Amino acid sequence: MNAAKPVVLAAALLGLAGLMAGCAPAGPPSAGGSTTAVSPGGTSASPSASAGGSPSQGAGTATSSPEPAETSSSAASKGPETKKPPAQGGHDDPARIDVVVNKQRPLQPLDYFPADLATPALTAGPGGDGTQLRAAAADAAEQMFAAAAADGVSMTVLSGFRSYETQISTYQHWVDVNGKAGADRVSARPGFSEHQTGLSLDIGDASGSCRLEACFADTPAGGWAAQNAHRFGFVVRYQPGQESVTGYSPEPWHLRYVGTRDAGAMFSSGAKALETYYGLPAAPDYR
Repeated sequence: MNAAKPVVLAAALLGLAGLMAGCAPAGPPSAGGSTTAVSPGGTSASPSASAGGSPSQGAGTATSSPEPAETSSSAASKGPETKKPPAQGGHDDPARIDVVVNKQRPLQPLDYFPADLATPALTAGPGGDGTQLRAAAADAAEQMFAAAAADGVSMTVLSGFRSYETQISTYQHWVDVNGKAGADRVSARPGFSEHQTGLSLDIGDASGSCRLEACFADTPAGGWAAQNAHRFGFVVRYQPGQESVTGYSPEPWHLRYVGTRDAGAMFSSGAKALETYYGLPAAPDYR
């Protein structure tokens, strides 16, 4: 009896070891998410009649957010595509390059501050010194300006990112000048400005003519941008005849970065507004 006990005990231990071997994980756990660093910034300049407000820039409340759907490197490597636009809905995340901001689609949060602002090397016009854009838009803008210069067209930048705080004073300036109804045709209310996303910029012609005026469309820079901006991921955001859709007077100088895929497809489709291209409701007025 005593001699049998070690044999029984050994057999039991071997059986337990076999059961435990089946519990081991097949491989390492999947990788987790990552965080994004925040780098606020901005400078100030005088107001301009542009749907985002003025070219002024100022400080804001920094918020951590995910990276955009398309990076500057991917934008540079891809040419215009003609794929169908995304299905209706979405376009709410201000950290994505396909966000749509209009009079019925405010930024969330209202004081959103981009996490990856950069200062592109662009020729500055009045008010354009120190212009900042999100990294992907900044890289694309540099390429666009270089391509225009190679074609003999000199462009200047008049404004880019504008903070929520800057938009408060900018919008009030245009209310004082034009009244509330008039201001709403040329300037966005705080928290409703495309410029606050860091994905929009206002451009000018090096001659200085028709700066922030409808006749900019007839300048060399305006004409070149209308036909070529999509190659670099930009669209002319507020086009003639679209007031009932966008809610703003035409602004041939206001370019919005959406990436080469959507910009190219929108240009090829003939759509004149992001709302139309993305299948979103028109936003002629504030709710």
